[in-house]
Amino acid sequence: MLKVGVVGVGHLGKHHARIFSEIEDCEFVGVYDQIKERAVEIADLYKVRAFSSYEEMLEVVDAVDIAATTTYHYALAKPALERGCHVFLEKPITSEIKQAEELIEIANKNNLYIQVGHIERFNPVILKVIKDVNDPMFIESHRIAPFNPRGSDVPVVLDLMIHDIDLILSFVKSELIDIKASGIGVLTPSIDIANARLEFANGAVANVTASRISMKRERKIRFFQKDAYISLDFQEKNVSILRKSKEINKILPQILMGNTNFDPQDLVDITEIKADDFEKDALTMELESFVKSINENTRPAVDGEAGAKALRVAMEIVEKIKKKTL
Repeated sequence: MLKVGVVGVGHLGKHHARIFSEIEDCEFVGVYDQIKERAVEIADLYKVRAFSSYEEMLEVVDAVDIAATTTYHYALAKPALERGCHVFLEKPITSEIKQAEELIEIANKNNLYIQVGHIERFNPVILKVIKDVNDPMFIESHRIAPFNPRGSDVPVVLDLMIHDIDLILSFVKSELIDIKASGIGVLTPSIDIANARLEFANGAVANVTASRISMKRERKIRFFQKDAYISLDFQEKNVSILRKSKEINKILPQILMGNTNFDPQDLVDITEIKADDFEKDALTMELESFVKSINENTRPAVDGEAGAKALRVAMEIVEKIKKKTL
């Protein structure tokens, strides 16, 4: 059975440990953390081993889940891959593009899998519409939240916006040809609020906004395509799909002839969906998919290449903002 260890059992890692203790298709063997007391606490909770060193863990596991800070991703993932271990990395994949590319090269050379924790791919709200979003030509996303010191060591683009960047790149099947971006640091020396415009070769455009200095919390994305307008609210777990009314060919000629006695809603058929009927949460589905991809020898849902692609776009946005603010 696949043996898995979790590296870094802080704010996120402790949840990863809990989930791996419940997945039946793998054996959760233990944890490692630089803070020994924290590792022992989590290990005791799930009756697993608290490894005294990372090297000790790598000797007995088949796969590692790295939930440590991004700056440590490369240093932790490289020796794991070189020892023949599959790797799950929280997002972003690494802090530098060259690091990500090297990890992918090692994984490919050793026939290993890397999965990156872009958890929104497993969000029930996204899963509800994945078959409905087809060739969107305009996408608008807003991901804003009150200030939280956790994650403030990196630009908001890498902390929050990268979620939506990954989603957009997964839905738009076209080459990204141009990026325009603006942003500024308000509470920190880094970028706290940012907006980017992504332009694709097929004419699609995405307008992406992220902020960690808002007075409210909001996570929304909207897709506009030839046959529909699809609005997703991650916070409320709501989906609205608007399509042309089946009666529009009867109604529209009357409107064009000057009939103003109509309800605008008669022009569309509206479907409201509540995405709260999933038995499992997004993190559970994400980690289960990692185990499944290894056990079945299939490509992960969000592989290293996808993680590197999202990071590459995010880093370009950061660089464009920095050039404007220098």
